[in-house]
Amino acid sequence: MRRLIIGAACILAVLTATSSPQSLAQMNPIVFEEYDLPNGLHVILSVDKSAPVAVTVVHYRVGSRDEDPRRTGFAHFFEHLMFEGTKDISRGALSKYIESIGGRLNAYTSVDETVYHNEVPANEIRLPLWIEAQRMRGLLVDAIGVETQRGVVKEERRARYDNSPYGSWNELTTKFLFAGSNYEWTPIGSSQHIDSASIDEFRHFYDTYYQPSNATLTVVGDFSVPEVKKYIQDYFGWMGKGAAIQRKEFNLQPMQGVERETIEDAKAQLPAVYMSMRGPKIGNPDAYAMNMLMDLLGAGESSRLYRRLVDKDQVAVQTASFLWDMEYAGRIAFIGIAAPGKSTGDVERLIIEEIERIKKDGITDEEFQKAKNIQEARFLYGKKDVLEKAQALSKYHTYFGKANLINNELEQFMKVSKNDLLRVARQYLTTDKYVVLSYIPKS
Repeated sequence: MRRLIIGAACILAVLTATSSPQSLAQMNPIVFEEYDLPNGLHVILSVDKSAPVAVTVVHYRVGSRDEDPRRTGFAHFFEHLMFEGTKDISRGALSKYIESIGGRLNAYTSVDETVYHNEVPANEIRLPLWIEAQRMRGLLVDAIGVETQRGVVKEERRARYDNSPYGSWNELTTKFLFAGSNYEWTPIGSSQHIDSASIDEFRHFYDTYYQPSNATLTVVGDFSVPEVKKYIQDYFGWMGKGAAIQRKEFNLQPMQGVERETIEDAKAQLPAVYMSMRGPKIGNPDAYAMNMLMDLLGAGESSRLYRRLVDKDQVAVQTASFLWDMEYAGRIAFIGIAAPGKSTGDVERLIIEEIERIKKDGITDEEFQKAKNIQEARFLYGKKDVLEKAQALSKYHTYFGKANLINNELEQFMKVSKNDLLRVARQYLTTDKYVVLSYIPKS
């Protein structure tokens, strides 16, 4: 849903966006250096003196895809457990250390990654580096912390999934769309699996994935490079490399047709349709074209779906479409919240009609320019903040081994042609193979 918000903001931004050559001229290349410690930790440093702040990001290559299907939710569980105590940080003090100096910290988990980030005053950069080293190889995986976080994670699941309107759509969609693969479950995992897991199982997961050789450390902000390098060596240099990780093989069987399910939802006030298809994975050239196409179809009030379903035919009160391009596969989603008195069948039918129309006729020159402007705005404005820079550098190295994509990934979007958008529409928008969930308010 974060991408929906970003997409809507970029739609507004393009109203004042300039043409490609002028926009690209506004962005100075982001300068950085990178190196590896002997233990395999990849380090990226980028000095940014635009504000007296510094950011650290530790990007671990572990997500829900790395879990045992009988023990789902471990990666997300560790996102929480890593805020417990360490060998040298008392329980509950970690967050207080950062907040006491006016800093901020947070983390997130996806199917492919777990990422921890801190933003602090520039003169306090030593503290988050020490904390991240503590968490990397000094975490207390004990009964008190595990039992505390079991309750926290289960409460989060109840709030975000079990007691939220349409809350099951993500889990149900992945269950059907990626059946038989390790994308079949979501990062939130199963409460039963977390309840059943032993302390030894949690320790094994931690010792397997929370190793320097499985992480990228990125520091961006106003700091002295020699000084930060010394801190990194002092805090991380003593660690061993850790055993090589045996990744699970990703196997995805072809879809056989349309998977359809109707859900009575006591929390929903209006019917809703959630349609999903398989799409290109991150880094695939088709993913650039598909992201542009999804913006035209469903990002904001000027999109095709909104104009057709909300403005013209008035069968929906809200629509959206977007691509989640993951490391091994992609997921295309279409969402339509039905208007009062309208059915999920009305919404699904018109979404299919718009998909077929774009597959038949393609897009206009004006739409193509709009799609390029959106990507330019997203690329440029996404590099203004030190945290966004640090996350982007970490992501580009982790997924592509090319941190410099932070400066030139836009070129991949600019290579996309109108014909590419038509081609990916016909290839991936498969109206004979998709998952559709129909939510009906329960009286």
